[in-house]
Amino acid sequence: MTAEYKLEATPVTDDHADGLAKELLDGAREKLGFVPNMYRAMAINPGVLSTYLHGYEHFRTQDNFTPPEQEVVFLTVSLANGCDYCMAAHSMLALNVSKLSEEHTQALRDGKSLSDPKLEALRRFTHHMWQTRGLPTKAEVEAFKAAGYGDQHVLEIILALAVKTLSNYANHVNHTEVDDAFAPYAVDKTVKAA
Repeated sequence: MTAEYKLEATPVTDDHADGLAKELLDGAREKLGFVPNMYRAMAINPGVLSTYLHGYEHFRTQDNFTPPEQEVVFLTVSLANGCDYCMAAHSMLALNVSKLSEEHTQALRDGKSLSDPKLEALRRFTHHMWQTRGLPTKAEVEAFKAAGYGDQHVLEIILALAVKTLSNYANHVNHTEVDDAFAPYAVDKTVKAA
């Protein structure tokens, strides 16, 4: 589905950033070496960007999921929400940073099952949580736990859903352009491992 509405406000440039927006964008540049277009678009309302970055950092650093598992969650939610920007960004991260296999990354991009049983249980349960709006069935929770996950993982998926909802929806209303760093992984192209 293509977003029909686009915000009239323009993404925050370095020349126009001040206060919290400037602090967050400067922090991103220091950490990443560049400021992603998504951050500039979210900085129109700095509270949105701050909330996103805070939740994203917690998800990445709590060690409930391995880096490949984190990408399974993020790619599953981003695909379900139809966010081309996040699909490109997390495909790049999956392959080059989190070391998720090309086979699994492509399957996630295509909405297909994963050959690894534990990762498939994670993909399936994440999608179930998205589909049911956080009202999982007992059978789905039991299957998820039987794969080696626990209650802390259920809550961690809720955190990821919140974080990706912020970024996916912000990208929808901003029509965020995919950064050059993620462009080779755009959804209309075949993923190539770097």
